Amino acid sequence: MKEQEIVETLKKESEEFRRLVDEHHSLEGILADIDRKVYLTAEEEMERKKVQKQKLAKKDKMADIIREYKKDHSIA
Repeated sequence: MKEQEIVETLKKESEEFRRLVDEHHSLEGILADIDRKVYLTAEEEMERKKVQKQKLAKKDKMADIIREYKKDHSIA
């Protein structure tokens, strides 16, 4: 089973995974809005870093869930 197939399966079967994906996409949109600005104030730069950290945390958690799924289903 390929990684994308696992992701699609988890989106269907896991409320937590689906929520993480949605939140990750939302954070991507926020970052895109921030990155469209030519100049960032100090506050905006801090907000950008905070959003990046949140986005990475969501991605890490999704990766953990995928690893656990592979382990539980004996997928290499």
